[in-house]
Amino acid sequence: MPEVIIIGAGFGGLGMAIELQRNGFREFTILERAADLGGVWRENTYPGAACDVPSPLYSFAHEPKPRWRQRYSTREDIWEYMRGIADRHGLRDHIVFGADVSEAEFDEATGQWTVRTADGVARTADVLISAVGQLSRPAMPPIPGIKRFAGESFHSAQWDHDVKLAGKRVACIGTGASAIQYVPEIQPQAAHLTVFQRTAAWVLPKFDTDYKPVHQRVLVAVPGMPVAERLSWWLMAEFLALGLVEFPGIARVVSGIAAKHLEEQVADPELRAKLTPDFPIGCKRALFSNDYYPALCEPNVTVETTAIGEIVLEGIRTADGALHEADVIIYGTGFKGTEFLWPMKIRGRGGRNLEDAWDGGAHAYLGITVPEFPNLFLVYGPNTNLGVGSIIYMIESQARYIRRALQLLGERPRTYLEVRPDPERAYNDALQHRLARTPWNFCTSWYRTASGRITNNWPGTTRSYRRRTRDLHLPDYTFTQVGSQPHEFQ
Repeated sequence: MPEVIIIGAGFGGLGMAIELQRNGFREFTILERAADLGGVWRENTYPGAACDVPSPLYSFAHEPKPRWRQRYSTREDIWEYMRGIADRHGLRDHIVFGADVSEAEFDEATGQWTVRTADGVARTADVLISAVGQLSRPAMPPIPGIKRFAGESFHSAQWDHDVKLAGKRVACIGTGASAIQYVPEIQPQAAHLTVFQRTAAWVLPKFDTDYKPVHQRVLVAVPGMPVAERLSWWLMAEFLALGLVEFPGIARVVSGIAAKHLEEQVADPELRAKLTPDFPIGCKRALFSNDYYPALCEPNVTVETTAIGEIVLEGIRTADGALHEADVIIYGTGFKGTEFLWPMKIRGRGGRNLEDAWDGGAHAYLGITVPEFPNLFLVYGPNTNLGVGSIIYMIESQARYIRRALQLLGERPRTYLEVRPDPERAYNDALQHRLARTPWNFCTSWYRTASGRITNNWPGTTRSYRRRTRDLHLPDYTFTQVGSQPHEFQ
């Protein structure tokens, strides 16, 4: 069996490792830059951090948890679930913590990858699997004067718990998926909270509930109940995903629910107008909350929609010249989702730099393999993010596909596998054509590059993706014996 290096110990890395382990692979190492596993669920400690996908679906099919405390689990419960998985499968023995990968290079003479970490250590393996995710690098906005602010400031993904917000004037820049969770948590503490909103979000009611002991006991006692519960949520997500392309009428129904939610929770017509989106639902990530709108209605909150001009010593100056004084600024401005694998330097066959290969936007065959980069596989790669559904389901599909590729390599010692350029190009051309029919084209979001190319999202159901990744189509790949010329599969 080939030796494998996996980069990242989040859901992608853990899922990949378990898939390998369950199929007889023992020679794998997980390189994790942090001191513990967990990915975004380790890093994001902001108040109110939780998942907006139901817990039965936001978990591995082979690792059901019947005793979730809530339908939509908190960050703490999800992180505990991940650590429990790692312990049960003995994965910590395979993880090297504090290993921040800086570069990796493929050697055609040996058919191996050399992976170097920031501490100067070099490791070699036959196969390199990146599972670093799409939401690992916080994005700071290009606002002039950020460093001039005299108060305290931080990004929501790097929450500074030493900064006390009680009785202070707090400015929140950004109204995305993180802000919608932490704003209701910090609003009661702040003397005044100013929320700077560039664009209003579509906000849907969150049908959350605490799972009662009787619910948990039924899931434990009745065979098949965890599977049935997961299946029901999966079917619901698949139905809603059809509204992105095939059946726009579904999206209209969902937008009606969101509009009614706004009307019921915000009585002030002026504030309601500010919070009404001017783009189709689905263009940006839809959000779920029952307490965000009520928090914005509180007397100590101001929603400011005038564009920010600059950050000054005393706070934030908007384009109209008004100064909004602040003691603390919180940047809820998302992540650099289109900069896949950055800042790692990845060099493939012939020294080809992955950054150059992705000039104009990241792309990969099935989001997994890239021409000229043999034995390199991506988990949660380009165009595998979801507008609706659970990324865990996508990770499971990718892990099975990659495992199958590794089995083929195991049957052919001293070989390497590479996707052919023509199938990869044809796949991505068809993908972009389909993406052109989605709502994601009608606004600016982290789904798109500066050129407008959508590099993050999958334009369909998770079932359609699983069908595409169920089998590795051998004619799409070349298979090379170390020291010889590549040839196509027959």
